[in-house]
Amino acid sequence: MKNFYKLLFLNTMTIGTLIAISSLSWLTTWIGLEINLLSMMPLMKDFKNKYSSEAAIKYFIIQALASALLLFSIAIYTNTKDYGLEFTVLSSIMLNSALLLKMGAAPFHFWFPEVISGLTWEMSFILMTWQKIAPMVLLTYTIHAPTFLSAVIIFSSMIGGLQGLNQTCMRKIMAYSSINHVSWMISALLNSTSVWLYYFIIYCIINFNIIVIMGNYHVYYIKQLSKLFSFNKKMKFFFMLNFLSLGGLPPFLGFFPKWMTMNHMISNNYYTLAVALIIFTLVSLYFYTRITFSTFTINSEESLIKIFNKINYFHFVTNLFSLTGLIFCTIASNFF
Repeated sequence: MKNFYKLLFLNTMTIGTLIAISSLSWLTTWIGLEINLLSMMPLMKDFKNKYSSEAAIKYFIIQALASALLLFSIAIYTNTKDYGLEFTVLSSIMLNSALLLKMGAAPFHFWFPEVISGLTWEMSFILMTWQKIAPMVLLTYTIHAPTFLSAVIIFSSMIGGLQGLNQTCMRKIMAYSSINHVSWMISALLNSTSVWLYYFIIYCIINFNIIVIMGNYHVYYIKQLSKLFSFNKKMKFFFMLNFLSLGGLPPFLGFFPKWMTMNHMISNNYYTLAVALIIFTLVSLYFYTRITFSTFTINSEESLIKIFNKINYFHFVTNLFSLTGLIFCTIASNFF
């Protein structure tokens, strides 16, 4: 029965997102976002995790606030776009702010790490990937203030890089990593929606690989990594290289979308934005390497973590694609 309700709410959550991104009116878009929110709430509740209720309430309050701001800005946006450019830009900034609050981009990010830290790894993955689709697609409809979005990109990249440095909780590290990647995705949206789609798909694949490993091994803090993978060298190898891929280090797959985004940004003369993204991505790459080296340099003979020696075929294929996909993507980009 529990799985039935989970499947039901997953379906309605998916339908809500599809309604939001495919509707022709802003009101229907808002309804789709509300369906998505109300479906997400029961999924966040986990009776084994005492912090899940707190995370669900925080998420609901922030999303309700963002929905109210979105509805208010929609009313202004639809009524003032015929009155001149200044009104359009102002209403567009309000609308964009509501969408950025929904996706957890800086400087509207304050709720995101706190909510992630109270969720299971499965729900964290949904919040970091699927729940960003609707706000990002809707953001493409109202790009009348590129200067405002450029400031958001720099803030997200800076906060995602710097605030991740002093974290010991793995879920918060992944949350700040997500904020950093949001800056790249918005940059891709400013230049090309197809580049954003490539970036989002590749980010989902790499994130999936990392979260499956940490979910199976019940990893929640960096200190647990010293006792992790003592008996499974293959999983240790996948774990380290997926984090390096997430940081965009060549020759891994994570480098490909960053390379495409940077190429489009330089072509469109976003030089300052490109330099800022590179600098703060290097900062985030530093704490990725700190995580990966802790699994290799410190070994422990006895482990209190439940060990899974077997890796399923699907997870093996996604890991292999994450590590070698840059070669295939580079070859494909020369033909298409």
